[in-house]
Amino acid sequence: MDQITCRILVIGGGPGGYVCAIRAGQLGLDTVLVEEAALGGTCLTVGCIPSKALIHVAEEFHRLSQLTAAAVAGVRAGGAALDLAATMGWKDGIVQQLSSGVSGLLRKAKVRVIQGRGELRDGKTADVETAEGRVSIRCETLIIATGSEPVALPHLNFGGDILSSTTALALNAVPATLAVVGGGYIGLELGMAYAKMGAKVSVVEAGPRILSAWDAELTAPLRPALEALGITVLTEAKAGAHAGKMLSVEHAGSVLKVPAEKVLVTVGRKPRSQANGIKGLQLDMAGPFLKIDAQCRTSMAGVYAIGDVTGEPMLAHRAMAQGEMVAELLAGHRKAWDRRAMPAVCFTDPAIVSVGLLPDQAPQGAKVATFPFAANGKSLTAHRTDGFVRVVADPAGREILGIQAVGAGVAECAGEFALAIEMGATLADVAATIHAHPTRGEAFHEASLRALGRALHL
Repeated sequence: MDQITCRILVIGGGPGGYVCAIRAGQLGLDTVLVEEAALGGTCLTVGCIPSKALIHVAEEFHRLSQLTAAAVAGVRAGGAALDLAATMGWKDGIVQQLSSGVSGLLRKAKVRVIQGRGELRDGKTADVETAEGRVSIRCETLIIATGSEPVALPHLNFGGDILSSTTALALNAVPATLAVVGGGYIGLELGMAYAKMGAKVSVVEAGPRILSAWDAELTAPLRPALEALGITVLTEAKAGAHAGKMLSVEHAGSVLKVPAEKVLVTVGRKPRSQANGIKGLQLDMAGPFLKIDAQCRTSMAGVYAIGDVTGEPMLAHRAMAQGEMVAELLAGHRKAWDRRAMPAVCFTDPAIVSVGLLPDQAPQGAKVATFPFAANGKSLTAHRTDGFVRVVADPAGREILGIQAVGAGVAECAGEFALAIEMGATLADVAATIHAHPTRGEAFHEASLRALGRALHL
């Protein structure tokens, strides 16, 4: 067995793991990264990136289909066609390009990458099964970045016509009918994409409403959008067995048969906190997650954990921020974890962005103001006026506590929203910041003015 020693060993090459390894390498720390699949992890290979590629194609095809059916602003298309197999090939090319880019960045940072499955023997040692044989790695500091995986249902196990979010990104043909079990962001993103590509989609949600992580006002503009795509939404419904291209659903005291050539199960994700020999370390847990402190240290000295395996929110950019912080801590820098400005984006259509506190999370008497895109010039010229920007400020109307938006293109506002909260901006700061005209970003400026009682265009 080959023997390797290093200062830092990272188990998992997803967003958290590879960023941590790159930063550690940049700081001169001898680092080894172990990854059993493609570099980039779930997000890059079977999650964020490929799903956004599929969503983009779905939007383009849907737009052409609409222009074929009727002219919009004087524009009419001659026809639209979709080759999903070719789309998947294009998507795979993007994934390969980005994964290769990660590999190049790791080489540049002088990180040693070991391809294979790592099993921890203890908090300092891992054995890795590679194509060339077994490798034993001994480290000073271990960083666990094993990520998460989709949750299956006992009566809807993944395989065949029962899809996970991973296999839903590898279909070569659009199903005629698709039932999505779970009305969270993953299910709605993919469900809307397949509806735009021609599938008849039904969403089955056990709770009283979809996207329950956000308030009803913020998610309300999605309802007409779902209806316009012909998507049936069943809330307070329980999915049963799948047979004969039909899904049994308990709803309102009766059992329905929902057409479902394919069933996409998106009821959540679970951390890989017991995989790769982690269970044998007997680390303290926080429910199903590895328990960490503000510096991502676990209960075992010299063992850190980052990313989805450590808890909510399960977001790639959270994992990246943790990975960078841990690398700098190990290099002797002073760092602390602050989740105050953690943006979350739902890439539905319209999209949703949220940073900081929602209105019902803010102190009593907090100032809340919205500005609708129906009064925004850029939205009108783009023929998309659904949605709004909302600001939440302290009762005195100074510090901004939260910013949300729902509408077309609002995902690109996430950075500005996060920066405003991270820098401690006040309503007056945003009101005094000149926003380019005409842009959707002006709605943030106008919402802040409205919260100050100085609305100009409303």
